[in-house]
Amino acid sequence: MRARNRFLAFLTGALLLVAPVPGIAADVEPWRNKDHAIVIDAYEMNEIDWPLLLTDKRIAGFISKASDGLPESFDCKGEHDGDTVAHCKTMWRKYAVSRELYETRRLLARAQGLLWGAYHLARPGNPVDQANHFLDYARPQPDEMMVLDIEAIDPKKFMSLEDAQIFAGHVRTRTGRYPVLYTNHSTAKYIAANRDKYRILSRLPLWYARYKPGIRKVFPLGNWDNYALWQFSAAANCNKRRCPYRVKGTFNDIDVNVVPMNRADLTKIWAFGDLLPEKPFETGEPPVDDIVTASVARAAAADEPKSLPVKAAAVSFAGLAASADATVTFVVRNGAPAVPDAAVAPEQIADGSEKTTPAAAPPHATP
Repeated sequence: MRARNRFLAFLTGALLLVAPVPGIAADVEPWRNKDHAIVIDAYEMNEIDWPLLLTDKRIAGFISKASDGLPESFDCKGEHDGDTVAHCKTMWRKYAVSRELYETRRLLARAQGLLWGAYHLARPGNPVDQANHFLDYARPQPDEMMVLDIEAIDPKKFMSLEDAQIFAGHVRTRTGRYPVLYTNHSTAKYIAANRDKYRILSRLPLWYARYKPGIRKVFPLGNWDNYALWQFSAAANCNKRRCPYRVKGTFNDIDVNVVPMNRADLTKIWAFGDLLPEKPFETGEPPVDDIVTASVARAAAADEPKSLPVKAAAVSFAGLAASADATVTFVVRNGAPAVPDAAVAPEQIADGSEKTTPAAAPPHATP
């Protein structure tokens, strides 16, 4: 009898280890829950057998690498950051091929009913030129996700967080939508801890990269109560012997993501584009109702101020120097603009368009 009881106790414990436990399904291996949709992301060197990949009906979306840093030079005249002319031409050919591959994948994915997204790998350099490069490369449609990829806090290798805010604001200026932010835990934690400084980045929906079976006690993280996507499987933790999730028709280096919802719910919010609500600070400062970015063209003379309508108010740009383009970020509290936001001062940019649709919070991190 005692042996039987010990066996039953062992069996009960084993079942508890594998059975879903209410309240923790979202932070411990949620990809095992078949109700949670899967999203694939890939760069140009990932080999994909599309007929095989499409046999996995849990795959709801595909996010492709689009642009990488600043645009390549077509004519290869002048300076090329120390590169030779031959290397410049090689890089242009690679760019042309990757651009065609991007369009081909997009046609295939959308034709098969997959949600489509594109990401920009952010590098050092003018953030507005990079934002324009991304939008010209990806040509995102209103129902497609846009992603800003910040790999780490290393301004010598990747875009600085200050420039990333300008990038995000300029994307909003041109498209009326903010991008999703892709990053790892350490960078997300830093942004969350300094959200008073990064008022835009800390409110972008988070695509979270973490190659561990669980993220318990990670969220809430600043303004993030949860991830929008969780990149849980990649070459870093997937090999021939063991892999969190294998995708047919691909190799071990494919990136796999889970979302905390089913395919139908994901489709409703896929394009994202809005900022998350801002939580109050410990200092008691009230949360921001809205953040609006505007691009002011170089041609705007100091004696000819431009105005940006924010809800019922008009904000003057007369104080900006006529010799410099600028992106200005405004915060709105109680329906009234505060000019400008102290956290994001005027920065260098180059576009004269203005889009000022107010942002609202949505319902809820790529090499």
